[in-house]
Amino acid sequence: MLSSLMNFLRACWQPCADRQARRGCGSDSAGCQDGLLWYKDHGHHVNGEFSMAVVQANNLLEDQSQLESGPLSLLESGPYGTFVGIYDGHGGPETSRFICANLFQHLKVFATEEKAMSANVIKKAFQATEEGFLSIVTKQWPMNPQIAAVGSCCLVGVICDGKLYIANLGDSRAVLGRLVRSTGEVLPIQLSSEHNASIPSVRQEMQSSHPDDPRIVVLKHNVWRVKGLIQISRSIGDVYLKKPEFNREPLYAKFRLQEPFSRPILSSEPAISVHELDPNDQFLIFASDGLWEHLSNQEAVDIVHKNPHSGSARRLVKAAMQEAAKKREMRYSDLKKIDRGVRRHFHDDTTVIVVFLGSSGSGGRSPVLSVRGGGVNLSAKAVAASKLNTTPQ
Repeated sequence: MLSSLMNFLRACWQPCADRQARRGCGSDSAGCQDGLLWYKDHGHHVNGEFSMAVVQANNLLEDQSQLESGPLSLLESGPYGTFVGIYDGHGGPETSRFICANLFQHLKVFATEEKAMSANVIKKAFQATEEGFLSIVTKQWPMNPQIAAVGSCCLVGVICDGKLYIANLGDSRAVLGRLVRSTGEVLPIQLSSEHNASIPSVRQEMQSSHPDDPRIVVLKHNVWRVKGLIQISRSIGDVYLKKPEFNREPLYAKFRLQEPFSRPILSSEPAISVHELDPNDQFLIFASDGLWEHLSNQEAVDIVHKNPHSGSARRLVKAAMQEAAKKREMRYSDLKKIDRGVRRHFHDDTTVIVVFLGSSGSGGRSPVLSVRGGGVNLSAKAVAASKLNTTPQ
């Protein structure tokens, strides 16, 4: 009798355990997988709690992301804190993957040299990452010239010793939720500068830095683009618009500029700002433009503020997907059934990290944690097939 009962319980438990394994929920840092959605609803970093979510739209996930909590240098003495990175790739996943593997390591090396965190440390880490990817392009150019047209936006936040450092290239965005104690409201404060040609000040900046080129920004199909090719004015990668020796055959003709250029068209210089954290600062939302295309800063802040901390990032992604479905006059439940690749016609890869502040303001040495946002895992053969269908944007 007991044996039969145990067999029955094992039969009931096994499918649940299998589902958990398939969803990737077995590891604290791995998060969970549900179709094209990857998420980690709750975790702790040195300065509080956090939540992460990624929804894939492309054949190969071009967004990469990470949260690192603990030591920000190679020294026992610190500094300690939290590092957040959102890397929104375009033209393929190579650049965003490279940034995810290298940027934080560069930051730790330069923080070790200075024995502190600073805007200069972050700037040097960006420069080293750009130079590292250029060396990859140089090596691979003879066999894989299209890698010269792959690039990535790069948004970084570092919380350390009561300060928040924000560094950005491209059009991902960091928004702070700040409490107004007199009313109980939480107001959004945008902390990052975006580098997209749709913004008049960015077009003006491009025209000022390239006074001899009247077509440095072009309105094409009602969209402003740098040289008629790309919307962002700053990035890591996109070497074909930075180094003239890569703007030639065998790079695809649609990416080559007819006229030669002598200085970089795109910049890899991040916009960096430093903020003293205030007791009223409640949380930070870091996200690729896939979120901000569908939600305003206030809408995103309201969703986080009015709901439990756990699942905040997944809640934001779902709200954005519901808006994407509504714009196409379809139901969210039907949008979820569309597979990667085809899904890109409805929305972009979207990554969100929500970082709550104030739970552990001591900046202590624990917990030490490293989490990277995930996507659909493919076999080597499927990856090769997907890359054949990936074209730079």
